[in-house]
Amino acid sequence: MVRRMAEASTLVDQDQFSCPVCLDLLKDPVTVPRGHSFSMVCINGCWDHGDHRGLYSCPQCRETFTPRPVLCRSYFIAEMLEKLKKTEVRAAPPAGSGDVECDFCTGRKRKAVKSCLTCLASFCEDHLKPHYEIPAWKKHKLVKASTRLQEKICSQHDKLMDIYCRTDQNFICYLCTMEDHKGHDTVSAAAERTQKQRELEEMQRDVQQRIQEKQKKLQELEQAVNTLKRCAQTAVEDTERIWTELICSIEKKRSELTELIRAQEEAELSAAEELLEKLEQEIADLKRRNAELEQLSLTEDHIHFLQSFQSLSVSSGSEDSSSISVHHHLSFDGVRSALSDLKERLEEFCREEFRKIPPQAAAAPLSLSEPKSREDFLQYFCHLTLDPNTAYRRLILSENNRALILSNEDQHYPDHPERFDYFGQVLSVESLSGRCYWEVEYSGVAAIVVSYKDIRRKGEFCDGEFGYNSQSWKLFCSSNASVWHCCYREEFPEAPLAKIGVYVDPSAGILSFYSVSDTMTLLHTVHTTFTQPLYAGFYVSLHSTLRLCDKNDGGDRG
Repeated sequence: MVRRMAEASTLVDQDQFSCPVCLDLLKDPVTVPRGHSFSMVCINGCWDHGDHRGLYSCPQCRETFTPRPVLCRSYFIAEMLEKLKKTEVRAAPPAGSGDVECDFCTGRKRKAVKSCLTCLASFCEDHLKPHYEIPAWKKHKLVKASTRLQEKICSQHDKLMDIYCRTDQNFICYLCTMEDHKGHDTVSAAAERTQKQRELEEMQRDVQQRIQEKQKKLQELEQAVNTLKRCAQTAVEDTERIWTELICSIEKKRSELTELIRAQEEAELSAAEELLEKLEQEIADLKRRNAELEQLSLTEDHIHFLQSFQSLSVSSGSEDSSSISVHHHLSFDGVRSALSDLKERLEEFCREEFRKIPPQAAAAPLSLSEPKSREDFLQYFCHLTLDPNTAYRRLILSENNRALILSNEDQHYPDHPERFDYFGQVLSVESLSGRCYWEVEYSGVAAIVVSYKDIRRKGEFCDGEFGYNSQSWKLFCSSNASVWHCCYREEFPEAPLAKIGVYVDPSAGILSFYSVSDTMTLLHTVHTTFTQPLYAGFYVSLHSTLRLCDKNDGGDRG
């Protein structure tokens, strides 16, 4: 019977097993004569305060007792509580990592669902119920469970900081308004929130409008990118078709010329073979005649000798081939000479025509907002250093690897696979990721370069020199300036100033060189597609210097 009742108690609401004094589950439950149950510590604490009067009452029904009742632990209730606690553990898991714990749970803490700004405590669902049931507690301010309640308490007065001081722009309690903040412009936190909420909404509208503008720009850019891709693909296909047709035409001419040479060869060989056959026959006849003459010279019969000599001295009448001319040095030098002339004329023609198709004509710039002033460019300033592992042996690096000069003597650099061993060149340590801008001061003859890292480093081959290959783009500065890339070269009549600015946007395929003073003078812009990570590169000739500028350097130092 007792066991069934204990099992049935697990279905009873937890409030029926809560101590009316502490509102928590009964601990060491005892029952007073009126039948109400309390935690032993709570009821003894209440009755200890009444010892001086000798009058003891039930905290729940106010029934009085004299003398003080003797309290014994209620094992029946304790057993039901154990069942209830096990059910509670299964039904309501404890607070996990990162959860706010209930301040009123004893033992295993449960997850708090609300924090009370009046009580300055956090409550689980069960311990929160009085705030919904007790009229006086319904006025308390409940917020989402938070571990930062102490930050809302005034450290000076230990009161809730629910007032905002606009003068000092911080939160205070109501006692602060009478002391340190007396006479200040103060409002309730709720009123300040209302005003800031309006400002927030205005900011949201502004942000949303900017988002719409950016999305429109994004759509335009995406359309431009798609158009560019289609145009590029069409250009590639047309280029391939035209080149294929050109190659087929050249291949056809090559085949025709080969057939012509072979036909001439066959004709000459046929004539030579006929002559060979005739000469071989004549040699055989002459050998036979020589044998007959030899035999006649040995005969002792004078009459026979004279008779035979007369017949042998008469010519056989065969045609003598010695009069036939033979081309001992048959040559095709004329063909080779003509083809060499054709090759040179074709190469010159291609160079002239390719000059009419500069790299920047391949694509239109897609960047939405290009920098204009030097201040705009300096937003993208990148601090570069020169890589000693790539430096040519006669380059002297100084100023923390941000300046270089070319010496007459080799420096003590160790061998390194990335070192330039023929040209006076060096690369930067840092790669150029995102928009980048840097400035260079030079004197004499120098080159400022943007390059792929896999550029050739060894030997005197031209594809290892900046600007003479498809891996690098070079601004060459001396008495005048010129831009070099692969077979393309463009010169500028006026010499640039002593300070050069370089701006690169790899994703947009933009590389620009500027002459820097109080204003930015554009020297040249390259529009292309960068397929590998980029690095800055530099070159100086003998008695020339180059230095990477700092961001706070002035505009014109030349």
